[in-house]
Order: sequence, then C-alpha cells, then structure tokens
Amino acid sequence: MIIYKTEDEIKLMQISALLVSATIAEIAKILKPGLTTLQLDKIAGEFIADHQATPSFLNFHGYPYNITTSVNDAVVHGFPNDVPLRDGDIISVDVGAYKNGFHGDHAYTFIIGEVDQVILKLVRVTKESLYEGIKQAVVGKRVGDIANAIQVHTEKEGYGVVKELVGHGLGRDMHEDPQVPNYGRKGTGVMLKENMTLAIEPMINMGSRHIFTEEDGWTVKTEDGQPSVHFEHDVCVKKGQALILSDYAPIEKAEKANKELNSSYYEL
Repeated sequence: MIIYKTEDEIKLMQISALLVSATIAEIAKILKPGLTTLQLDKIAGEFIADHQATPSFLNFHGYPYNITTSVNDAVVHGFPNDVPLRDGDIISVDVGAYKNGFHGDHAYTFIIGEVDQVILKLVRVTKESLYEGIKQAVVGKRVGDIANAIQVHTEKEGYGVVKELVGHGLGRDMHEDPQVPNYGRKGTGVMLKENMTLAIEPMINMGSRHIFTEEDGWTVKTEDGQPSVHFEHDVCVKKGQALILSDYAPIEKAEKANKELNSSYYEL
C-alpha cells in the first residue's frame, strides 16, 4: 500500500533527510587514505545521536552497524571494518536516520585519492542518472519513467544496471511501497501522485550487472569484481518538478574543501 504524506509530514521527513545529508557531509570532511570504515561508522552514529535521532540501519533485520560502507566492487550493504581505505578506492556511504517518526535514507559515492578516468566517468554518469530519474518523479508520470531514465543514461555508456536491488517508498517505515527499479519501460508501473515519497537510488556497475551476496548475508558485490557506484536521494513527487528532500550541497562543499586540502582528490 502506498502511503501519501501530508504537507506537515513532508516537512518532518525533510528534517530527517537533511540530517542524513549533514551526517554524510561530516564523513566527507575527513575522508582520506588510512581511515577505516569502522571509524566512519562511529562518527556517523555519534553525529546522528547528537541530533536526537537514531540510526535507521542499526539492528534493522539484524544489521549490526550504523551505516553501510561499500568499497570498490561492493554494490551496497557493505559492513564497516578495520581495513584502511587506500588511495584509488571508491566508497558508497549509505546512511539512514529516524527522527520525529520518519526516516531519511540516502547515499553518496566518494573517490579516495587518485583514480583512473574511467572510474571518474562511472561515478559522474551514475550521479547524473540519479537526477535524470528525479526529473521523471512528477505527478502523472509512472515508476517506469523514472526507471527508464536511469537505465538509458547508464546503459548507453556500456554500464551494468543492477536489477535485483531497487529504490523504494520512504516514510514512517524505511521501506514502503512502491518499489522503484533502475530499469524499465516508459509509461509502465505505478502512477505517480502528489506527495508520494521515494528513495531513488541507481546502483550501476562498471561491467556486468550481475551480483552476489557474501557469506555475511548483507554485502552485495559485483560478480566480475568490477567497481560499482551508488547514489540515492529522498524525493517527494510534485506537479511539474519533484521536491528533493535531501541535499547534496553540504556534502559536495565538504568534498571540495577536502579536495583542496588533499591535492590528489578529484572534483566530479
């Protein structure tokens, strides 16, 4: 069942979404080779708690950490660990925060140090595809229009679009209807109506679309070992233009400042 939100509920959802954005920005400020993803998990958990919220992911179906950190060939749901990040890694940081009865849930992929241009392009195109999908999140369109926009933008570059994992509705529950795939045909799927709230999240692989889940039961990796990129925004369907509840601006600002301190960082 799709749950449409009131304007007051959307304002509360935006508070949760912006807290997630701020949490990811805190991580963006310090990301560098040598840090561990367990350190990032601790920082995120403390930041969320300091803002009178709780991490949405912690203990969700038994998930044991505050955030997910998916490095290189990990697509999503990567466990934080004590392995230092290295120059040339890419990392998707996915964060959820529950506050005022609503969840925020989105993700951002970072580049650590110096990477090959083909990796830069994968990150850039995946991020672009998110916004191509968001353009379709308006009243009168269908879920298939969002999905098709993401698929077309990424597959034309030869990338693999993960089909087993999807975006989703968002609200009082972290996963609500409808599911929002990253592939599909225009004009198909659920009709988009005003104040439907969605987490749109392209998961795009450098090579094959095929994936597998590791023995931990959570970490999803590419089958061919090629890198994968993941971006996610929280979005409210509106007439004419979608309302993006989350905000990449503070993340990008922190990322840029970090780049200026570390000359090997690249600006997308």
